[in-house]
Amino acid sequence: MRSQAKHAIEEHFKCKIIKSSAVAGGDINESFALELSDGQTIFVKCNGRASATMFPAEAKGLAWLEEADAIRIPKVLGCSDPTGSPASAFLALELLRPAPRCSDFAEKLGRGLAHLHQSHPTQFGLDHSNFIGSLSQSNQPTSTWAEFYAQQRLGAQIGLGRDNGHFSSQDAQKFDALCGRLENLVGPEEPPARLHGDLWGGNLFVDEHGEPTLIDPAVYGGHREMDLAMMRLFGGFPARAFDAYAEVYPLAPDSSERIPLYQLYPVLVHVNLFGGSYVSSAKSILARYL
Repeated sequence: MRSQAKHAIEEHFKCKIIKSSAVAGGDINESFALELSDGQTIFVKCNGRASATMFPAEAKGLAWLEEADAIRIPKVLGCSDPTGSPASAFLALELLRPAPRCSDFAEKLGRGLAHLHQSHPTQFGLDHSNFIGSLSQSNQPTSTWAEFYAQQRLGAQIGLGRDNGHFSSQDAQKFDALCGRLENLVGPEEPPARLHGDLWGGNLFVDEHGEPTLIDPAVYGGHREMDLAMMRLFGGFPARAFDAYAEVYPLAPDSSERIPLYQLYPVLVHVNLFGGSYVSSAKSILARYL
């Protein structure tokens, strides 16, 4: 742990760090379990290379999800100043101790996610920008979901992919054509859902009771099929969770047709983070809808 981050944590908690243990997981941040001189044991993330606004945005996102009181979200214990140096940036959370999954884990996950989505925010978007992985994520509100998905999600990543040399001008034109058709593709009109925003298997945690907990969000108000499509992109979620979700909050009959459409955004994010085969995956999804 960098000395600047250690000092910032000790200043925030008004006590000393007496033991630090690295915690595995994640490829963006350094993670630690810290024992403090006041008897607390906490979980802390640090990243001296990222924007100083990243952890404050995540803290806001965790609190925003917790407002729904639908599924367990780690409690935020402290966070660095967004105007400070990245070298001293940190996010402190309650330390979760994993246990084997409880017998009704899948049902609790599906129902909890459904209740989270039923806690409707007032708009498509959010009152602040945040991050998905290490990429900036704009959440400028719009009046319709099709407009938001076109401008704030697909358009932003396509433009970045072109700037990074992953897409040609011809590719970008095809993606623009897709964005122009979204009003007819995004499905029946629904109110905004409170989304986790980056719901792959690595962001599902099992707490000390064996129950589901959601971590590392990239939140915003959006179409609920976004979270569900992301869950199917890399696997890791039990089929029973999707059934339990539908029992609480049924999906439109044609929702399965939109799974690739809503997987396109995380695939484009992976294009801009990793390149490689994700470029052809994005083009393959594009071809389905043109």
